[in-house]
Amino acid sequence: MKPAKPLALALIAVAVSLTACQSREKRQRELAYVERPVEQLYNQAGRELDSRDYETAILLFNEVERQHPYSEWARKAMVMTAYAHYRRRDYDEAISAAQRYISLHPGGTEAAYAYYLIAVSQFEQIVDVGRDQGMTEQTKVSLQDVLRRFPDSEYARDAQLKLDMVNDQLAGKEMEVGRWYLRSNQTLAAINRFRTVVQDYDTTSHSEEALYRLVEAYLSLGMRPQATEAAATLGYNYPESDWYKMAYNLLTSEGVMLDTSATKRTLLQRIIPGGK
Repeated sequence: MKPAKPLALALIAVAVSLTACQSREKRQRELAYVERPVEQLYNQAGRELDSRDYETAILLFNEVERQHPYSEWARKAMVMTAYAHYRRRDYDEAISAAQRYISLHPGGTEAAYAYYLIAVSQFEQIVDVGRDQGMTEQTKVSLQDVLRRFPDSEYARDAQLKLDMVNDQLAGKEMEVGRWYLRSNQTLAAINRFRTVVQDYDTTSHSEEALYRLVEAYLSLGMRPQATEAAATLGYNYPESDWYKMAYNLLTSEGVMLDTSATKRTLLQRIIPGGK
């Protein structure tokens, strides 16, 4: 059997595409002209959603709204439309649908879930730490919104877990940039990045290294008191840390004796040059 020619393959692809479009248009026409009880429409949409036919589910949920716009089912259908888009990984559509619900029903019973859907749709779009973290920042705001507005909701726990991951990602980005500045001998710029991690992301996994890098950076500038304070804080909070051992060895190699009994002091006052 001879292989199909490129032109034939192209025609087949066009035919398949046209068939799919015609099928979708037919399905929309059928939905548009068949009026059904609200429970029937909503339950059918739910069945389509369970069977992963998200496109049909979205059409049916939209039809619930169109045929029964002032019902409780219509409000629920708005959120379920957002969820169906989320399941399809159409994240922008999911966010738009959830925001629409919030704008129309800010105090609705599904508001907490709508806010949560926005946050998780953004969370799914976070890229690796080596790239721009604009979406990560947006996700952080949305997750904080869920926790602030609905602290006792069933979504709060997962929102907090995701927020911890987001903060770790943002701290990782600060560390990556700070290390690059340090390698490029832009020490003050590096210090600003490491201070951001210590001050804003102190509960993340990057806090220990950030304190050590501050010791490195301050010593390279001859700022021994600030280096000592950063090392003392590192030792107080992470006494068994390898980063603390490295900081201790680095200071002693420079002839600086670290007071291991030093208590924790306010970082904002003690590790910033000129702090009181």
